[in-house]
Amino acid sequence: MLAGRTGIVFGVANKRSIAWAIAQALAGAGMRLAFTYQSERLKDNVAELAATLPAATLYPCDVSSDADIEAVFSGVARDFGRLDTLVHSVAYARKEDLEAEFLTTEREGFRLAHDVSAYSLVALTRAAVPLMQQSGGGSIIAMTYYGAEKVAAGYNVMGAAKASLEASVRYLAADVGPRGIRVNAISAGPVNTLAARGIRGFTEMLKHHAERAPLRRNVELREVGNAALFLASPMSSGVTGEVLHVDCGYFIMGV
Repeated sequence: MLAGRTGIVFGVANKRSIAWAIAQALAGAGMRLAFTYQSERLKDNVAELAATLPAATLYPCDVSSDADIEAVFSGVARDFGRLDTLVHSVAYARKEDLEAEFLTTEREGFRLAHDVSAYSLVALTRAAVPLMQQSGGGSIIAMTYYGAEKVAAGYNVMGAAKASLEASVRYLAADVGPRGIRVNAISAGPVNTLAARGIRGFTEMLKHHAERAPLRRNVELREVGNAALFLASPMSSGVTGEVLHVDCGYFIMGV
């Protein structure tokens, strides 16, 4: 379904990351992929995973650096000449800002969480637009969580950053829609990733979701990957500015 198309995935950390589940779904449909890694410490992990896919390319990128972003997309232009899909699965907040009360969030912690988790989508989209126009359009997919809509214990400043991300999805969709580019987000239920384990009480959160979700279970990584495949494919050609909940229905529940 995606043969002949090119995508880039930001945020692969290890084989249990949501970004990797998405990459596997896209590659399985025939898309040629590029990956970024945030530091030399993570490079080996990303390279090992990328090596399992055909002709995957790697670029270093710290999304808080405009120079790094420019270098990545210059590399994509050089190596591929076009871009069809961009996956933004990047978020960061300081440990102390997740563990303390939101009330105590310091200015720098708030700025950092929003810069890495939300503004980076704006910066990456801006850099991707010229390459997507070469393809006649494209699909940009961001990752969010229900803590952007409702208070989730231990999510704190990340909830505020994800709310900013979701608003950015809508404003970006309005801006780039006339260019044939769609921007959407997936709001995944809790999955046992390295990043999620940094949230206080995550084990209890998993149990609570499984008990309350209409499907009476937690979402699986492959299901998030399949949702991204839908958003990257022509099947979702009329969908943009949307936050697609892939959480076994948890978000519909009240008391």
